[in-house]
Amino acid sequence: MSELRTRVRVEAATPERWSDVVAAFGARASRPDSCWCQRFRTHDQPSNRDELHREIETADVPVGLVAYVDGGPAGWTRVVPRATLPGVMANRALRRLRDDDPAVWWVTCVTVRSELRGAGVGTALLVAAVEHARRHGASAVEGHPVDVARLSAATVSGSALFTGTLTMFEAAGFHEIGRTYVSRPVMRLQLAEGA
Repeated sequence: MSELRTRVRVEAATPERWSDVVAAFGARASRPDSCWCQRFRTHDQPSNRDELHREIETADVPVGLVAYVDGGPAGWTRVVPRATLPGVMANRALRRLRDDDPAVWWVTCVTVRSELRGAGVGTALLVAAVEHARRHGASAVEGHPVDVARLSAATVSGSALFTGTLTMFEAAGFHEIGRTYVSRPVMRLQLAEGA
């Protein structure tokens, strides 16, 4: 596993990397109306895939990152200012845990190709997401992963873990600030002092 981590490279999801973003979604890429990282957003495009493509083509600051293992697309994450995500800002359970800092960024999803899960790709994406947010003025980065150990199901599908896992966030240096449900911690990594 540590050998794989050394082979992970993460890059900004820029327009010329669109085909890599698509490949990073794996089997779900064949369905234009699967989530395509739009769960916490609203849009008027014909499909979620079209909207993500539009975002990547027009963003001044990339809205996500692509992980590569041995040169091939392995995963994706979206990290953007929290205030740009209506589904996060309007959520009552999250509202009681979040502050009003407009410079906080949020990781909405972490997608890793099924054959590479559990090998550190998700953690590499989170570490890179923090650095991406820091470079663009974030005071902190937050996310709402799943605490797999607190789930009652014996097996959990990858699609149920689209927001990442608690262990992944902990490995990237985040700490818990509260929970919206027994299996749903809100994680934070403070970047700016006094923010």
